[in-house]
Amino acid sequence: MKRILIALAVLISVQIADAQVKSPADAKKAVESAAEATANPKKAVKPATWIKLGNAYMDAYNAPAGQGWVGATMQELQLITGTDKPSSTENVNLLGTQYTKQVYETRNYYFSPDGKLAFVEVTKPVYDDALAQALDAYKKAYEVDAKGQKTKDIVAGLQNINQAYQVDAYTQYQLGNYEAASQKFEAAADAAATEPNDKIDSLAIYNAGFTAELYGDYERVAKFLKKALDISYYTDGETYAKLANACLNLKDTLTAKTVYEEGFTKFPESQSILIGLINYYIQSGDNPEQLFVLLDKAKENEPDNASLYYVEGDIYNKLGDKEKAVEAYRKSTEINPEYEFGYIGIGILYYNEAIEIQDLAAREMDDAKYMALIEEFETALKNAIEPFESAFAVTKDKEIKVNIAEYLKNIYYRFRDENPQYMEAYNKYDTIVKNGVSAL
Repeated sequence: MKRILIALAVLISVQIADAQVKSPADAKKAVESAAEATANPKKAVKPATWIKLGNAYMDAYNAPAGQGWVGATMQELQLITGTDKPSSTENVNLLGTQYTKQVYETRNYYFSPDGKLAFVEVTKPVYDDALAQALDAYKKAYEVDAKGQKTKDIVAGLQNINQAYQVDAYTQYQLGNYEAASQKFEAAADAAATEPNDKIDSLAIYNAGFTAELYGDYERVAKFLKKALDISYYTDGETYAKLANACLNLKDTLTAKTVYEEGFTKFPESQSILIGLINYYIQSGDNPEQLFVLLDKAKENEPDNASLYYVEGDIYNKLGDKEKAVEAYRKSTEINPEYEFGYIGIGILYYNEAIEIQDLAAREMDDAKYMALIEEFETALKNAIEPFESAFAVTKDKEIKVNIAEYLKNIYYRFRDENPQYMEAYNKYDTIVKNGVSAL
């Protein structure tokens, strides 16, 4: 997700800030004039004629967006828009974020909580298919450019179309129109692949599949994520996980298993793949020992990779074998004493075990059994102290320290009256939790 938000936010900024915006009426006249020239047999054989038409359509695409640019403040836009004022303003919530929406005749501006323009929704385009028409014009320019004299200009046009489609896709995504977003990403990839640009836009291909998953079109997910894998666009294993999930939804369990296992071999640390693969084995009834076979192969290649033993611990934990899980987590810390996640794995295992016992105790009506469960609960909590303390000591990541402090604060609170050391520890971690990284 962040990949979409970051990459496309940059594209939007470039697209809108750099556009030389005409009025919609002037942009339409320019298209009509350029189109008329292409009907002239003498002019139609010149690539410049078609490039002019493509550029005119691009101006028509940009015109309804007005003069706003991503990152502009309301005050800045008030200075440059003159008499072009919004007809209304309202607050809207999109994907969990509050925006101020300004409604204009041809577009809506969405301002983020910091008061800056986040994105533009065009509501009254000059042409519904301006980008498609521009693409056709540049294709025709390339077709008649026998000497290749205008290749640079044509490539620039195709790249602008690619960016524009991604801007549209981002906008549709923000508005919750996932199907439209997926189609725009596909169009962006197609524009990039058009000669003479002839580029593979791996991000657009992946995002076409990513957004298709959001509205449940799993055939489309599979189509684009297979393409993403073919061009080695893995997104740290997420491509494998999402493709396998799509295959499961399409009832193609054999392919799903193959994709999961191939992904696990390449990205054994991917939680998405690991969880998906474990769920597959549990639901299918297949033998989960294959997970350990795959993991052992990874260990053979990287015997000193502590994270592989952490993954092994995670597998055992999710399969319910806590003893072997702790053993594997400890092995990861033996291989690398500075590997905080091994300690964290043990701490969370015992902490979650304590919570489970606490829930059982809350439902127990027999006093003797209740007290026995409380004793088990407190033992599990105390078992979590040492690994959490070790993790806190070795990690260099202050955010992780704060998260660990939350666990330790809760544990020490339970035992704070047992001895002064526990009270001191409680106060220490309570201060860190209250003040965050500034307390470190």
